[in-house]
This record gives sequence, structure tokens and C-alpha cells, in this order.
Amino acid sequence: MDLFRSVRTVTTASGTGYVDWAAVARAAKDGTAPGDLSLTDAEREGYAADVRDARDRLHRLGGVEFDLPDTVEIQNRHHWIDANVDTFRRVMEPVESQGPEVLFPGLSRVINTATLSFMMAFLGRNVLGQYDPLLLAEADPVDRDHGLYFVHPNIVAVADSLDVSRPRFRRWIAFHEVSHAAEFGAAPWLSTHLETRLERGVDALAAGDLDREAFHELDVAMTAVEGYAELLMDRAFDDDYTDLRAKLDARRQGGGPIARLVRRLLGLGLKRRQYERGAAFFRAVADARGLAGASAVWERPENLPTDAELDAPERWLARVGEDA
Repeated sequence: MDLFRSVRTVTTASGTGYVDWAAVARAAKDGTAPGDLSLTDAEREGYAADVRDARDRLHRLGGVEFDLPDTVEIQNRHHWIDANVDTFRRVMEPVESQGPEVLFPGLSRVINTATLSFMMAFLGRNVLGQYDPLLLAEADPVDRDHGLYFVHPNIVAVADSLDVSRPRFRRWIAFHEVSHAAEFGAAPWLSTHLETRLERGVDALAAGDLDREAFHELDVAMTAVEGYAELLMDRAFDDDYTDLRAKLDARRQGGGPIARLVRRLLGLGLKRRQYERGAAFFRAVADARGLAGASAVWERPENLPTDAELDAPERWLARVGEDA
């Protein structure tokens, strides 16, 4: 890790866009130790077994049919940064190509590059696993090679800091990320649904406007995505994980004031609220109709809960019949 080189990279950001993306990747990696990726044979097989077991249990208990992504990677922090810089570049492309002229483009580019590199470095040191549906990629959603990533150095570091078994903690992360793969596999329309709202929101920002409805619909859909994954975890994971969740939540709420501020700015508290709100909705639906009945959410876009229904599951149950 070389913080001086990271700062120097940011201050020399160049190009013609709002962001020097190559500099974002270099500066984020300069400010982040990659972490050890020298896995033992047992660790490598452990990841593979956890993913297989998660797939098989979700098939059996969730009543959802899906295939695992072709790309399942065990990454270090630098690998994760590279993959996600590409994602952010796709999302920001409309803003960079259509956005208004700025008064001091060189200074603006340096500030934007610094902000994104700091964000990518922070996330790269904290993300444990990720299911990546490759939103806004050029290929049609049904043809995309979705990705499943595990950031091994972070999983090891967090398991040790929480004083929990590394294999048990790794398995918990694997089940959660495979649960997301199950959602997108069960709902081929979901990627397009999310992309449409994301594109509307970003296009409005590029035009100097704010499409609140698009971002609201995106938030409601992501609340359903996160909540359903929590439900599947509750029913499919082969161990009680209350202690893991409590320890991880306590860790996220702790740390220094800068870490807490960064989490707030990145919306990580919002993500936790999405988990909790969505999980409460799906638990109520599953209690009424079973896990297969809750999976009806993914049969078509119209079955997604509305914002009001998330807090009143009985309304969704009345609207979406048992034969849906």
C-alpha cells in the first residue's frame, strides 16, 4: 500500500471525461493492500463445496430453478476493485457523454477521480462477497456471464476479527451470494427491470435533473431482492447464524468516526434497512404461503411488491393470488 503514490495518481488525473477511470483503479489499488490469496487445497475446495451446497439447498427448499454463474472467482482486493471500476464506468457513461459543461474541467476531474478512488478503496477493503449481474453491460441480459466473487482476504480478516470459524463464516457468505444468483436466475426479467430504472435515473442526472420515481422504484426492487435473499438464508443455511449477523452488525456500527461517516455517505446503512424491511415482508408472505409462494414475486415484474405492500404484506397477498 502506497498512499503517497495514490495521492499523486489522483492529482495527475487526465483525459477529457469527468473521471480518469484508469487513475481511479490505480489510486484505489495503491491505497489498498491486495491481501493474501495463497489458498490451501482445503480452502479452495471449501469455497467450491459451499457454493454447490448452497445451490442444491436453494433448489430443493426454495422451489426456484437457476444455474450458477459461469464466473465464480476467489479474488483479492485489487481484483475486486478492477471488476467494479468497470461497473461504475458503465453506470457513469451517460453522465460523462451527455452531462453539462463544467467551469473548471481539470479540477473537477481530479475531485471526481479522488472521490471515486477513495470509495473503491474503502469498499475493496470491506466487501466480503458479491453477486454481479453485470448491469448495463453491452450483451443482452440473458446472454451475460454473471459473476460470483469472494474477496478472500476480507473474509479471513473479518472472521478473525469476529472470533468466528473461518469455514463457517465463508459458508454463510457463500449462501447469501448464491441466494442472489437464485433470484436473478428465477427472474430473467429482473436485470432489465433494474437497468431500466437505473438508466432513467442516470440519464436524468446527465440532463441536470433528478428522476425521483426511477430511484424510488429501484430502491423498492432492491429491497425485495435483499429481503428475499435474507429469507432464503433463513430457510436454507444449515446452521443458526444469529450470532454471525449480530457480530457483523456490531462491527459495521463500530469503527472510527471517519469509517462511520464513509458508510453513511455510501448508503451502507440504507442497504441494511433494505435487508430488514424486505426480510420482514418475505417472512410474512412465506408464513402465509410457504417459500414457494414467496417465490411468486419473481414470476413477472407485476408481482414485485409496491412500496406500501412492503410494510403491509397482506395487501400483496390479496393482490397476488395463490395461483400466481
